[in-house]
Parts: sequence; C-alpha cells; structure tokens
Amino acid sequence: MVREMYRLYRFLFARRAFYKMNWLIYRLALRGLGVLNYENEKISGEQRFLQSYFANRKSSTVLDVGGNTGEYARSIMEIEPSTELYSFEPHPVTFEKLKEIAETWGFRPFNFGCGSENTKRKLFDYADADGSKHASIYLDVIKDIHNAAVVEHFVNIIKLDDFVKEHDLEQVDLLKIDTEGSELDVLRGFSEFIREGRVKAIQFEFNEMNIASRVFFKDFWGFLSQYKFFRMMPDGLVPIRAYSPLLCEIFAYQNIVALLKH
Repeated sequence: MVREMYRLYRFLFARRAFYKMNWLIYRLALRGLGVLNYENEKISGEQRFLQSYFANRKSSTVLDVGGNTGEYARSIMEIEPSTELYSFEPHPVTFEKLKEIAETWGFRPFNFGCGSENTKRKLFDYADADGSKHASIYLDVIKDIHNAAVVEHFVNIIKLDDFVKEHDLEQVDLLKIDTEGSELDVLRGFSEFIREGRVKAIQFEFNEMNIASRVFFKDFWGFLSQYKFFRMMPDGLVPIRAYSPLLCEIFAYQNIVALLKH
C-alpha cells in the first residue's frame, strides 16, 4: 500500500509545476520529524524532555558543555534544585553572564571548553555581536554559514575524562553538548567514561555546523554504539531505530538524545 502511494506521488507530483508546493511540504515534514523546531524550548521539545527526565531524579550529576549564558542550566535547576551541575563556557564575554546565573541558581561555572585534548584553540564569533550563541572553534561557522565578519579569542580546552577524575565524579546522569560543530570532539575527550557506561544520557545538537566540522550523524551513531538514539519532539522523544542517510543526515537544527542501553 505504501509503495503504491509513493509510486502515485511520483507520477502525479514529481513535476516542475508542483515544485513550490513540494518544497513547502518538505519544510513542514522536517518540522514534523523534529527538525528546524528552534523557536523556543517548548517547540524544540527540550522543556518536555528535561521535565520528564528529572521528574523522579534527586542529586543527579549534569555536565552542561556549551553553557552559553546559562538558560539550559537554569531550566534544570528550576526542575530539580538538588542537581549537581557543572557548566562549561569558553567565551570570555559570555562566561561573565553565565557566572551571574550560576550564583543565583547554585551551579558551578567553568571558563573553558571541552574537546579531545587539553590545549588552547581559537574561538570565533561575530565581530559586531561578540558573545553570541554561535561562537565556534570552526571559522566557517561564522564566516561561511552565517556570512559575517569574525572576531577571535584564544580559549582553554580540556578533556572531560580528566575533569571527572579531578572532581571525583563516579557517574554522569546527563551530558548536554551544544558547541556549534565540535560535539563529537567533546565526546572523544570523554571516551573512557562513556566506554565504561558511566554516562547515562547524552543530549546534543546536530545541524549545519557539522558541515563546517565535517562530522556526519553516522559518526555519532558509531561512536555511541551502546546507546539508543532518539530525536526530540515537542511532545516527547521519537526513537531512531536504524541508521539511514535519508533520515539521519539532515544538516539542520535538531536535538538528539542518546540513552544508555540496559
């Protein structure tokens, strides 16, 4: 039945006259799949996910990588104030704002980024809007994807494997990564802890920034082989049961959740 419908569609609608209509349907379908729902935390599904995930969790440990000005961390602390939350933000301008939120909501801010090695890197941002949410270690994010003039900062990068040892953390209940293209690099610097099954859930963005970093969804799928993948929707999580380039390699805003298999 489904195959027949596809054949009918191709016969009837795969024509130039319907191109604009098909483009509109495509855009609507992407939103229906959890892609491009970036307007706010309710529409993206992030609010629903956090409320559900922390509903019955006390004294959880959360690593917020790419903390920006603290909105994500504040959302978690509002839901469950007992959470032990560490937020990482390398941008010197943005970090000052993060510190203020951290003092109010009781989580710990750190002025460095996370990656696959302990080093210093250039962080690029808009020359006329320094301290934006799009700051990235990839120049192409600002210069090519957003077509803007660039300002740069030298920032410290650390491995999360070293951080958790230094702070005697035995388990991480949620690792959130929003680093404008360097999400996989963050995971590689946490490979030991992840391999040991001590990270219960991971939330990361997959979007057009991964074009700049040359990272595919397939790379995450292979690296996190002991996890079940889900795409975030406004009313909950939808499982991604098998890797498919057509379904997975969509370089546009989406939140992916990986839950450790039991």
